Amino acid sequence: MTDITIYHNPDCGTSRNTLALIRHSGVEPRVIEYLKTPPSKAQLKHLIDAMGVPVRDAIRQKGTPYAELKLDDLKWSDDELLDFMVAHPILINRPIVVTALGTRLCRPSEAVLEILPSQKLPPFTKEDGERVVDDGVRRV
Repeated sequence: MTDITIYHNPDCGTSRNTLALIRHSGVEPRVIEYLKTPPSKAQLKHLIDAMGVPVRDAIRQKGTPYAELKLDDLKWSDDELLDFMVAHPILINRPIVVTALGTRLCRPSEAVLEILPSQKLPPFTKEDGERVVDDGVRRV
């Protein structure tokens, strides 16, 4: 059994497509609806560190209180930005997927292919009709 976790928002098409791609690989992941069960500040920091991206890159702007909180102001430290993300989980960019091969913000959804611990998958069609062809390349 492969252990895969997805921090998921069922209202997000990218998140739904990522989840479908994981299931297309034959694995039923652990699904965490992070708006209902947000990660702690420590968990969030760990996820962002594991992705190897700056905290600011893990913040979602569209459809969030990003502008009204003035989070584009460089005065905010990473620690303060994490506090905002914990207080307003909608600010957490999604979907984040954790596998044995790594942790990744899967935007676009096919970015999950890089960290799926499976063989090359047959073609997959996203909700919008876009076809995804797996090139078989996996992060090692």
